[in-house]
Amino acid sequence: MGKKKPAKTARKPLTRERVLRAACAMADREGIENLSMRRLAQSLSVGTMSLYNHIADKNELLAGILDVVLEEIELPEHQADWRAAKRRSAISTRAAFLRHPWAVELMGREGATPVKLRFHDANLGHFRRAGFSVAMAVRANAMLEGYIYGVALQSNARPSMAPDDYARQAETMLAHLPAEAYPFIVETLSTLISASGFSYDDEFEFGLDIILNALEPDEPMGHGDGPPILTERI
Repeated sequence: MGKKKPAKTARKPLTRERVLRAACAMADREGIENLSMRRLAQSLSVGTMSLYNHIADKNELLAGILDVVLEEIELPEHQADWRAAKRRSAISTRAAFLRHPWAVELMGREGATPVKLRFHDANLGHFRRAGFSVAMAVRANAMLEGYIYGVALQSNARPSMAPDDYARQAETMLAHLPAEAYPFIVETLSTLISASGFSYDDEFEFGLDIILNALEPDEPMGHGDGPPILTERI
């Protein structure tokens, strides 16, 4: 009697969500510049043409993986303490951009999916419901976006380090910097060596709180849970 042939393992069906999550993981590992339809198909053990049943082209792929990231972000909830809600959302946004360093660069690209539109609408709507006029909602939202995205870009350009690593790096730099030529850099680096627990996370939240505490609603009341009434000109 011959040996039984091993049962074939059922192949996991290819879906749009599976393609996008695999693409997101590849971009995290290898960088957005190395993401291609061909390499993505290889990672999924399928033919390249199979991807086109779910994704039209590279532009749609990039828009789709940005959607994956945006759906990880906690959107600001409408509540009496609007600053606390916006603070949580801002921290969540930065954390998502740190997990996926390529995502912040895709935010400025043209084109908008429903997910991206909901993200922007929720952030603008948060300020409108908190009592900000249209003009002030735009300004407040732009200010926070500039801060969050800018910090994310700086973080992506800098190697990730634990608090103790900053002190060691500062000590190394001090050995090569004359104090008479660069007094304030030396002073700063010396402070980092003696300081305990220096953290860019803490510095981000310090700046975030300054911005949020400086913002004030300029209308008597918010617009509740309904859509804002756009009656003024910016």
